[in-house]
Order: sequence, then structure tokens, then C-alpha cells
Amino acid sequence: MPRIFLPTLSVTDNRIVLDGEKAHYLSSVLRCKKGDELTIFDGKGNCFRTVIERADKREVISEVLRHFPCDFESPVHIILVQGLLKGEKMDWVVQKTTELGVREIVPVITERSQVRETRKAVRWRKIAEEASRQSGRSVVPAVHEPVGLKEFLKGSEPVRQGEAKGFIFWEDGGASFDEAIKKISVSPGLPFAGSPVHLFIGPEGGFTHEEVTLAQEKSFQVVSLGRRILRAETAALSAVTLVQFLLGDMG
Repeated sequence: MPRIFLPTLSVTDNRIVLDGEKAHYLSSVLRCKKGDELTIFDGKGNCFRTVIERADKREVISEVLRHFPCDFESPVHIILVQGLLKGEKMDWVVQKTTELGVREIVPVITERSQVRETRKAVRWRKIAEEASRQSGRSVVPAVHEPVGLKEFLKGSEPVRQGEAKGFIFWEDGGASFDEAIKKISVSPGLPFAGSPVHLFIGPEGGFTHEEVTLAQEKSFQVVSLGRRILRAETAALSAVTLVQFLLGDMG
């Protein structure tokens, strides 16, 4: 059954109207027609099983058969702080980490970033939306506007005060992931007590020593992903998978 994300979802007379880009996608790309069933989700934990009454490129009208809560999200709130990558690598990271369950993606400009400026945030949000739809998620992750790494570390109150938790992955050293978790665990069975987990992944070339030191000063743990040097996009997927396996819903 096709799934579609509609953040401004409104039900009138037990019907949901989709227009614009959504209608075109359903009618022209998915070839939906009258009588087809469609699941609509709003990214806030609400799902609607519907049947299409009318479909064309301009408007799709669907009757609600059942409204039900849907929560297919990981219990771990992962915030991926990703150094900007060149070309399509960033697209790929957004897509795949969305499938793996990240809640937020913060693109950051670091000292070694080869990309210093971009206007691709809208594109990345569309990629995240499509990946959420395809993977059956009930929430679309927030993709933030790019920001300088130092500005991010000095930005939000929890990060600025050293109260945020998480890991900065560095190819030049660091503790094992198990050791790092033990250092910041609230209790053995509840490592983060509901707090978001920040995962810092560098761009091509990685983080500088100064950037790692600054993250350490904000209480983030320096972690190694092993003796082999991974590409930035491989490191992102490896880190998210590792956290989901040990702390989330992939174990």
C-alpha cells in the first residue's frame, strides 16, 4: 500500500484532500486510481488508512477508513552532526541515516570542509521525507540549515553548558564505544535517560585536533571506529548503526 507524508493534514467530512506536488506524485508516478488504498501520515504519530475516491494530477481525494496512532521510531533520539560532504555524498548520508532512524541531521561546516556554502537544505529535506516514506517511518527527521561547527558547539543551551551527550568520532584516536558509553551512563540499563544522543562525523579529511578538543570541553566523548580509516559517509552509517544496535531498536 502506498504511503504519503502530509504534514499539514486536515480531515473534512471524513476525507483528506491532497493537491499540488503530492497529487502529481500519486497520480503520475505511483499511478494511483479510484479504489486504491493509501496510507497517509503526518509525521506526528498519526496514520490514516484511506481509499481514493478521485485522482488526477491536480487533486487526489481520499476517504478515511481508519485513523490509528503509528510509532515506528527508535527509542534513541539520534542527532547526526555531519560535516558537509562533496557532491552526492551528503544526499546519500541523509537518505541512509534517515532509513536507520535518526531524528535530526545538522550539517556543519568544519575547518577541513571542502564545501563551505550550500543551498541544498531544501533538497535534503525532500530526500529525508522520501526515505521516511519508503522505510515506513512515522516521523520525518528534521534537517537543519548548515551551521559552523564552532557556532553549533556554542549554540543551544544544553551544548553550551556541557549538558548534551554524545560522541565525536575521530580517526586519530579515542576510546572504544563501550568504554565511552560507560563514562556517561546514568545507569547500566538507561545510558541516556531519554536525552538526545549527538553523533559527530567529520567531512573528508576528518576533524582537526582543535575541533575535537572543543567538543571534549562540551562533554562529548571521543570515540574510535577501529583501526581502519573509513570514508566520511561510511563512518556516518557505521556510527548510527552501532548506536541503534547497542542502544536502540536494532539489537
